[in-house]
Amino acid sequence: MLQTSEIQKRFSHLQQTIGEASRTCGSSQSVPQDLKKCVEQLDSECQKAQSVMASQDPDQMRECIDQMESISDRAERACKSAGGLDAKVKQCVDTLHNELSDFKHQLH
Repeated sequence: MLQTSEIQKRFSHLQQTIGEASRTCGSSQSVPQDLKKCVEQLDSECQKAQSVMASQDPDQMRECIDQMESISDRAERACKSAGGLDAKVKQCVDTLHNELSDFKHQLH
């Protein structure tokens, strides 16, 4: 399991990645609604997760990151099923999903 300081550092980076994905998907006209919805949900979950991360409760942290990783799975599927997506959107979703998956595995 990661140390608390490393978890905070990883979560901070994750917040930046989610923010970038949110901005990228929001500014592109070709992003399907289901993908936008997933990114919006991640943004919302990330806001809620701030208090969980501050609590330093390992079980709640794992649960929170698991939930976010599940949403990123849906975002990745939506990205793969959409045709003609901007390469930057695909890259943001891939990066986001990879970071969440890696974070989840390190927490377990």
